[in-house]
Amino acid sequence: MKIKLVALLLLMAGNVPAFSQEKKVKLPPEATEFWEPEPRVVTPGEVDHLPPSDAIVLFNGTTLDHWKSVGKEAAAPWKVENGAFTVVPKTGGIETKASFGDVQVHLEWRAPVEVEGTGQGRGNSGVFLMKTYEVQILDSYDNRTYSNGQAGSVYKQHPPLVNAMRKPGEWNTYDIFFAAPRFNADGMVLTPARVTVIHNGVLVQNAVELKGPTEYIGIPNYKAHPEEMPLMLQDHGDLVSFRNIWVRKL
Repeated sequence: MKIKLVALLLLMAGNVPAFSQEKKVKLPPEATEFWEPEPRVVTPGEVDHLPPSDAIVLFNGTTLDHWKSVGKEAAAPWKVENGAFTVVPKTGGIETKASFGDVQVHLEWRAPVEVEGTGQGRGNSGVFLMKTYEVQILDSYDNRTYSNGQAGSVYKQHPPLVNAMRKPGEWNTYDIFFAAPRFNADGMVLTPARVTVIHNGVLVQNAVELKGPTEYIGIPNYKAHPEEMPLMLQDHGDLVSFRNIWVRKL
């Protein structure tokens, strides 16, 4: 009886095709954009967040001492002025010197008063959690673009529930609650990352599950990385300003 059972299992195993590594297909960036549904517009209330007592303040209005150029030990080259700092185009992104895993992030950002460009070419930047997972920053006030690429989106993955954008030149707030992904010893995903985003006091991402790292082109796939990594702000060539940035390790 045991011999017959073993023979049957071997026969069944022989009928299972071996998995082959799929060839990566090159896709245009438009392949991962979607335009419907369009998030409805809501008017955000007034908010004024001060750091809690256990916060790590990453920018207090005076210096960028907690930041550096991405991938370098050089000082962050963006311009500090009047209690805020502004992207200096073509100097590259900046990242925190400290690293974070599960984290609460508060930051305030402002698109330029002078409106230039449309779609993705207007007030574009981004905050990257663990230098890998982007919450989009964009002037989405009366500015149509693909839904999973507007302000408050998890870029190319989840559109915001609503469009809570303020007018150009007015300050926006993001409160982000991030649960980092977990990997096993072989680099396989045990639990995916999750993120909640509140934009100007309005919930726009409700504990959404991330499909992998942010990708401009193609489908995201997780790759194992350290448990803690820096935050990063993107230089997309636009004069986006930031102030009042603090985090809490969770």
